[in-house]
Amino acid sequence: MENKISVGSRVKSIRESKNITAEQMAERSGLSLEQLVRIESNVNLPSLAPLIKIARALGVRLGTFLDDDGNLGPVICRKEEQPESISFSSETANSHNNLTFFALAQSKTGRHMEPFLIDIDSASRNGYQLSSHEGEEFLYVLEGTIEITYGKNKFVISKGESIYYDSIVEHNVHAANESKAKILAVVYTPF
Repeated sequence: MENKISVGSRVKSIRESKNITAEQMAERSGLSLEQLVRIESNVNLPSLAPLIKIARALGVRLGTFLDDDGNLGPVICRKEEQPESISFSSETANSHNNLTFFALAQSKTGRHMEPFLIDIDSASRNGYQLSSHEGEEFLYVLEGTIEITYGKNKFVISKGESIYYDSIVEHNVHAANESKAKILAVVYTPF
């Protein structure tokens, strides 16, 4: 059974615990009030770029929205224990529908990196949008082939290959050749 982490509810809970109004939060994050309300109501789950803006506006790490407990020691993710999936989307309905994220360290507090397994479907049916955010990304292809649009360049990365890039440059990751792929992604966002 696939569980979805309620990122929007956590955003709202943290915002309210800091006595920040929705209007103040929208202004601090640069998001529209309507977009913030839709995120907090779990109507839209943010892509990484808006989620990073929200984290910065709240003064928390990106991983705070994914944390389950206060484990300060190492976190082990066993292959027989399926991590919960996390779906990100943006105001455009189909912009990230081809990605399913599985957080690998959500119970590790104080982390500075976000490791994910990501199942990628072809984006060719719906097209794709470029996004950018502060930080860096490391991607290692476990299955299939991916295509990364990075600024004006395109890179094709196959099984067993990797790419490391600055995520401030507009980019998009999708499966190549209308196929599926699986990657290990490690996202770093400065706090």
